[in-house]
Amino acid sequence: MSREKILAAVKFNQPPALPLPDMEVLNTLTDVRTELVSKYKTIATAGGSFVYEVSGFDEIKAIINNEFKPGVKIISALDELSDYIYAETVKHEDGHNFADVELTVLRTNLGVAENGALWLTEKDMGSRVLPFIAQHLAVVISKDDFVPTMAQAYQVIGDAAYGYGAFISGPSKTADIEQSLVIGAHGPRSLSVFIL
Repeated sequence: MSREKILAAVKFNQPPALPLPDMEVLNTLTDVRTELVSKYKTIATAGGSFVYEVSGFDEIKAIINNEFKPGVKIISALDELSDYIYAETVKHEDGHNFADVELTVLRTNLGVAENGALWLTEKDMGSRVLPFIAQHLAVVISKDDFVPTMAQAYQVIGDAAYGYGAFISGPSKTADIEQSLVIGAHGPRSLSVFIL
């Protein structure tokens, strides 16, 4: 068959066009912030993340200092955690220089309760490679920055100006080989989320 015949057959066998669903129904969801945080914690924990509700950055520092040995390389993109290497100072470094990063700490302004995802842009990351090359990733988010659904998250980011962004939900994992779960196969071995 010629290319034209194949394309004509595909075009002829298309289902009828239907109108797009009304997305305004999502704006009627009435989850209060405490319910969103609770739902996020449930989903994110089930996905392998460690979720901490904290009152401030001193509490975050205490948890980090308790979980990581002194002297390991920790990069932070937050002014409030300037005790560690500040991501802005390493923004233009070659990604290979981050091979020994034990922990990267970033901030986000958007989390999704229904699937435990966090939206990070290149601006949040300092360097695109940081959330993926570190052995462990920690993300700080305000309790007011959660939305109930992914559709609402896309409404938030739809018109935003960013060069690169990624939704991250939990540590890297795969079960492709012999159905054995491997954590940290393609990225961080753990994700800690600090909810302010």
